[in-house]
Amino acid sequence: MADYVLAIDQGTTSSRAIVFDHSGRIVSTGQLEHEQIFPRAGWVEHNAEQIWTNVREVVGLALTRGNLSHEDLAAIGITNQRETAVVWDKNTGKPVYNAIVWQDTRTQAIADELGGSEGPDKYKSIVGLPLATYFSGPKVKWILDNVDGAREAAERGDLLFGNTDTWVLWNMTGGPDGGVHVTDVTNASRTMLMDLDTLSWREDIAADMGIPMSMLPEIRSSSEVYGQGRPRGLVPGVPIAGILGDQQAATFGQACFEVGTAKNTYGTGNFMLLNTGTEKVASKNGLLTTVCYKIGDQEARYALEGSIAVTGSLIQWLRDNLGMFEDAPDVEWLARKVEDNGGAYFVPAFSGLFAPYWRPDARGALVGLTRYVNRNHIARASLEAVAYQSREVADAMRLDSGVELTELKVDGGMVQNELLMQFQADQLGVDVVRPKVAETTALGAAYAAGIAVGFWKGEEDVVANWAEDKRWTPVVAEDERERLYRSWKKAVTKTFDWVDADVQ
Repeated sequence: MADYVLAIDQGTTSSRAIVFDHSGRIVSTGQLEHEQIFPRAGWVEHNAEQIWTNVREVVGLALTRGNLSHEDLAAIGITNQRETAVVWDKNTGKPVYNAIVWQDTRTQAIADELGGSEGPDKYKSIVGLPLATYFSGPKVKWILDNVDGAREAAERGDLLFGNTDTWVLWNMTGGPDGGVHVTDVTNASRTMLMDLDTLSWREDIAADMGIPMSMLPEIRSSSEVYGQGRPRGLVPGVPIAGILGDQQAATFGQACFEVGTAKNTYGTGNFMLLNTGTEKVASKNGLLTTVCYKIGDQEARYALEGSIAVTGSLIQWLRDNLGMFEDAPDVEWLARKVEDNGGAYFVPAFSGLFAPYWRPDARGALVGLTRYVNRNHIARASLEAVAYQSREVADAMRLDSGVELTELKVDGGMVQNELLMQFQADQLGVDVVRPKVAETTALGAAYAAGIAVGFWKGEEDVVANWAEDKRWTPVVAEDERERLYRSWKKAVTKTFDWVDADVQ
């Protein structure tokens, strides 16, 4: 009897496999980190072969720890770091270059060239995205332009492209021996190559980027059977039936199915999504228009998204680059040693600024320093930066949608930081709510896969399984909230115009 669904969560810093039961409870997990490769300033890469090796290993770990086999699985769902581009040879299964990560900024010149006189919004009415280093399409162009023999191989039809969902699925279903080359609408909507209305690839935009159509995966819904685990793999014959980009998966796992419901994920970066239903809402305030999810033959649901590049990775930077503490959760212990930020503000524009500014010329800045400020204040300022950036996105969503936020559902690793969650509620002026199962990204992918094979009936089962764990209510006075936010907005302006043409 297949009583469980397995989710593979291929993230920015690690790959995880989580087994869920019918109630949405975690049964067992496996997790492995992969190397973060920084060849030069602004470049961020992953070894795609290491990622695939780790995925196989974490699946084995999760099954072993749960005392389970593939026969216990009704389906498998995949969720993934979006926009991270992999290009590989379909005959050998070998990547032609490292995966270029969503945080990587090397494609700025390509984005500028593509925009030309029309600027960064050249394709926005079609794809919902500005021309920016964030998205997959320009990364593929960079690989074809800079890796010896890559363009010729692509023109011959030998190369394939995908975000890491496609890479994992292709390998799981056979690789060079019949692997399924598919992505879902949520991942396709992050490439700059998909028309949001037709949910199909735009040949004209692909041609502008010099990307042969033969490289692109088939676009399918987020919840249907794409293929089965290969015969000699860990999960032979198990249907792989759900794919959602990580932020859309978290939205699904948080049961944000009603128009106007929103969630915020606190991970390597922060990502807030607001469900706009079957209506595609164009942003005038620096947000992205994206596909939220599509269940089988149902109409696609859309979302407004605010993408923030650096939040959790700021805490990693304090740990790894500055050695301020040994374990990331220790940042809260340091921050609680002081009453406030001591006047210090940390704007972590390490990859430029994403929503709502889209300023690739920005770089990180720590401002407002006096001799009074110590490392505890810097720890607190770093946590506050996460909340301020999320408030900026929430403000933009209100302006674009006309919907007032009544509460914010939160998930991701940083939601265990109670100081941050309270400060977030104080800055937003609404309740912040954490679910009992905080692994909502993996859970969303599991739900999409389970719905496709009838393990769950549909969205109503997701809603029934969702349960509140903790709620934070604003306690700070409005004038104090606005005073702090005003200083933050001033600090942000100090990061602009840092990168000149001859400085990277």
